[in-house]
Amino acid sequence: MTQTVHRELEVPVEADFDHAPGLLDGAANLELTVEQCNVAYWFRAVAQGTLKGRPSGHTGEQQTPQYMREPGPLREALSLELSYRALDEEAATRVLSHYVAAAPGVAELEFYSTQLIDEVRHHQIFRDHLLDLGHPAEGLMDRIRETGKVYQREILDPIQRFATQIVRDEGDFVGAVVAFAIIIEGVLAASTELSERKWGVLDPVAGEIARGAAIDEIRHLTVGSSYVREHLIRHPDERGHVLDVLRRGRELWETLHDREFVMHRERLFQEGIEPHRSALQDYELFPGRRLIDTTPESRWELAARWNDELADARLVYMGIPEAIDLLRAQAPRIL
Repeated sequence: MTQTVHRELEVPVEADFDHAPGLLDGAANLELTVEQCNVAYWFRAVAQGTLKGRPSGHTGEQQTPQYMREPGPLREALSLELSYRALDEEAATRVLSHYVAAAPGVAELEFYSTQLIDEVRHHQIFRDHLLDLGHPAEGLMDRIRETGKVYQREILDPIQRFATQIVRDEGDFVGAVVAFAIIIEGVLAASTELSERKWGVLDPVAGEIARGAAIDEIRHLTVGSSYVREHLIRHPDERGHVLDVLRRGRELWETLHDREFVMHRERLFQEGIEPHRSALQDYELFPGRRLIDTTPESRWELAARWNDELADARLVYMGIPEAIDLLRAQAPRIL
């Protein structure tokens, strides 16, 4: 008689929900390649690892607190963040379809196909958590678009055009990887980390959702960085071209005015946490700094510093440290 042996799949630490590093630490220090992170890796590490038991981004063991379902500044702050992030992820999914179409080899085809799935799944989990907050399901996406129509027009549309132009119109795959991993997703890393830390104690479901999304972003950022690094090792004559893409990205950001979008929801968040000061008394946003001692401005500055530190680490790793001063010339972004 044939005996079937079921083996527990080993989940790589960077994809393990409980043991993966934080986004900023992982993206700054881990090394993953496009060859490693193929479709088989995604099924083993992500589908059967990070996402195991979390079809909607969380296990369901935690519940959204009732106070997060009641009208007020705290619910409005999270609703705005989820709406904007849903639009971010929708835009990323649409852009990445061009990366899949333009992939120069099988390794790139497989990795960017899995990243596209990651982004559209993020789009789903951020939408779904709006339902947890009590927003009605009927017409949800229409309301998200209405809420974020100015943000979409002034921030997302120019970014989406920038990446699409490089990958589809110019046929520059390496430049497109630079644009997405450094100029676009790299800028979002600090806000993703901050979101996980801000909401984890106030809304454990939102914290769990943010944690899973952050684990995916570690993979996206590290693979993108290693791809550029390996390309420049093989083609050192293209350093100038990569720097030119970074320069174009910096010039794009100089035309965008995202601070008020962020500060509006941070001010709502600040107002919303006041009734919860006693519950937050000992909660530290990071070691040595309590959440209740921060302000919208200080959180903006913290995220900007995190962005700089992450960008510096990845640019040195890619072998283009001269790009540090180039990107530092732009105003801080956290989205």
